[in-house]
Amino acid sequence: MDTKQKKRFFTKHSKSSALIISLVVHLILLVVAVSFVAVTVVLKTDKQFEAKPVARPRMPPRKLQVPVKMKKKRPKPKLRKQIMVKSRMDRRMPDIKMPEISGVKGGLGAMSNAGLGGEAGVGFTMPEIEVFGVKSKGEKVFIALDTDAYIMRDEVGGKRAYAIIKQELIRVIEGLGPTTLFNLAVYDHGGASILFPTMVPASSQNAAKVKKWLEPLNKPQVGTTGTYGRKTLGKGGTTIQMTPAMNGGLEQAGPRNWYRPVAMAMKDQADTVFILAGWWGVLRKATGPTPEWKNKDKWEKYRKLAEAEHKEENKRRAAKGEPEQVIRDQWQLMRTYYPDQYTAYYPPQPPWYYYTAKDYGKAFKLVRKEYAPKVPTTSGLSKKKDKFSINVIFFAPKDDPDNHDKFKALANRNHGSFRLIKGLEAIKSSASHKTE
Repeated sequence: MDTKQKKRFFTKHSKSSALIISLVVHLILLVVAVSFVAVTVVLKTDKQFEAKPVARPRMPPRKLQVPVKMKKKRPKPKLRKQIMVKSRMDRRMPDIKMPEISGVKGGLGAMSNAGLGGEAGVGFTMPEIEVFGVKSKGEKVFIALDTDAYIMRDEVGGKRAYAIIKQELIRVIEGLGPTTLFNLAVYDHGGASILFPTMVPASSQNAAKVKKWLEPLNKPQVGTTGTYGRKTLGKGGTTIQMTPAMNGGLEQAGPRNWYRPVAMAMKDQADTVFILAGWWGVLRKATGPTPEWKNKDKWEKYRKLAEAEHKEENKRRAAKGEPEQVIRDQWQLMRTYYPDQYTAYYPPQPPWYYYTAKDYGKAFKLVRKEYAPKVPTTSGLSKKKDKFSINVIFFAPKDDPDNHDKFKALANRNHGSFRLIKGLEAIKSSASHKTE
């Protein structure tokens, strides 16, 4: 019923309804229009500054220049006349024993190395010595001369060659500078003798003592037999007494022949050592028992025959005015006259250990360390090694095939030199003075 009445109302008032609806719509539009706000957007542009041109002075570009070094002409040095004064070797100087300077190792020449600017810093230089063409430097020089029969074999030149060796050695010592300290020893298989108890200055007085001591040593004489070795030395000198420390850790069988004087040189802290040798020597130790000698009777038979022949040979030489034939012992005697029987009936040997150059090098360092001065010889700022040299001049037979590797190794391991001189003529030509 109600529905019908509503429809009738709108149908009855259709115009009024349309007006009302239109007003409502316009009212709504008006409200919407009023609600809108106008917004103005302002865009700001970046400020730009206009630079005013400024007139500046312009420098013209420089040309690239390459530096050129000009060599300055140095004036030529003016030559100065120098007057050379030849030193006299016969000057007389007092025989003063020079003690070791505490704080300076090796003497005066070493002062330059101890902080004074090197060897030439204050005018000191190490003295140089030359023996049979072998040169070395040192302020403390030790010479060891072999006096065994092997160095006087006929193949080497006999006693005549040995006389030349002595003369050359005396000349070398006479030529040493007075600031040089030296000593001289002679040795054989059984021992060694030394001229001075300790090193002495190379003065003319001490050089005269050397000459007097060596003059009768192994002197070539006619009609003599067995007159050689240390027993023929002149007056003076003492026997080197070996101490356990001088053995350098080696057994007693090792320190023989040339080792004894060299050990003495190490004890005295020598700078340079010269060994004048004719034989390496028996430098070994047994490592086991000796077998039984079954051919001793045959050996004795030929040894006596060889001994008789040796005596007859010396008689013939005496008749000709020649020096004796020097033979050391029965071993050399058999090798000289009966070499085949020497090989066949040679006495049996125990197993041996033969000492090497390396063994001796270690021993030398131990001896030097044991007898080194207890007072420090350096400031402690530098660790300078104890350096020394061992030089070897070996006199061999003219046709000797041996190259003597042992002595070469000994010299090389100890900062020294080795020279091999074969036969009488080579000895003559190697000496600095002429000998007929």
